[in-house]
Amino acid sequence: MLVAERRARVLESVLTQGAVSVTQLASDLQVSAMTIRRDLEALARDGLLDKVHGGATARRSPSAEEVGFEAKASREQAEKEAIAAVAADLVEPGMSVGLSAGTTTWALARQLRRVPRLTVVTNSLPIADLLHTPPLPGECEPAGVVLTGGVRTASDALVGPVAVAALAQLHCDLVFLGVHGMDPDAGLTTPNLLEAETDRALITSGRSAVVVADHTKWGTIGLITIVPLEQVDHVVTDRGMTGEALRVLRERVPEVHVAP
Repeated sequence: MLVAERRARVLESVLTQGAVSVTQLASDLQVSAMTIRRDLEALARDGLLDKVHGGATARRSPSAEEVGFEAKASREQAEKEAIAAVAADLVEPGMSVGLSAGTTTWALARQLRRVPRLTVVTNSLPIADLLHTPPLPGECEPAGVVLTGGVRTASDALVGPVAVAALAQLHCDLVFLGVHGMDPDAGLTTPNLLEAETDRALITSGRSAVVVADHTKWGTIGLITIVPLEQVDHVVTDRGMTGEALRVLRERVPEVHVAP
């Protein structure tokens, strides 16, 4: 196979899957890991992908760029729905549940409309709106919703000192966190400084913390770290996550769930 052809196939795999490990690429293309690393370095120099520890990811946005809720909602919809279904199984009737802002947590909120007697704490305007709409057949009455207040971001999150102060007084059984990125070194990250502070307060308010993130978040690094991977109890992701990424997650996080 010519070098150009091999690199084209490497790039196609990364763009299709979002993130691919060196081991997987070497196996798929039947070449050495060293050859794949050289290919990834060349493609990264050309600005076609991002080389990360153990593999590569599709080209990332700038670390401080924050995309709006509607734009993010259109991405990886099937994966988000699958993740939400698995995450909802962790919730029992009568629980108090914290939901951070985000499109994956919004998908989870839809699933939670089927769970009775929930109290939901959130800093997300779209989630609060969703939970206040009349129930459809098979759904429960709208959950009790506590909206934190705060300064509104581009992704319709409420953040800052008001949100942090509200969360400091609350106690949740479970909190679910959507993130901009996950990385072995940077941990869980976001482009927004105030959102990081608010997410930390949400994690502190819960007995157990669950990250809900699709495979494209692996290797993505936002401007600021929320917490290291070791400070959450569960990660729920999809089967697009590479084997190497899952290995790292299982070393750092007590429970890792892969949605079918």
